[in-house]
Amino acid sequence: MMRWRVVAVAAILTLSACGAATTPAKTVSLRMTGAPNDARVTVDDQIVGSLDMVQARGVALPPGTHRVSVEAPGYFPFDKIVEAKEGEKSVRLEVKLVPVPD
Repeated sequence: MMRWRVVAVAAILTLSACGAATTPAKTVSLRMTGAPNDARVTVDDQIVGSLDMVQARGVALPPGTHRVSVEAPGYFPFDKIVEAKEGEKSVRLEVKLVPVPD
């Protein structure tokens, strides 16, 4: 029984020394405003929710370059490349989709 404890403690110390301990990742908040509220927001080709949900809660982005897309039926799509810089509090985008003419 004691031997297993020694092995477990050694494994924990080894992982900690290798940097495997979990530390909170630094993220930048994507904050958006705009219309229509039910437009679908994707970041890096992953659906994150509706525009009104993103307006209310934001989206945590890791530092780096990200592609933000907003689409809704009957509107031209919105695409923008944003840079989330470490140490910044937020990236802000205003999105007003343009209706497709009849």
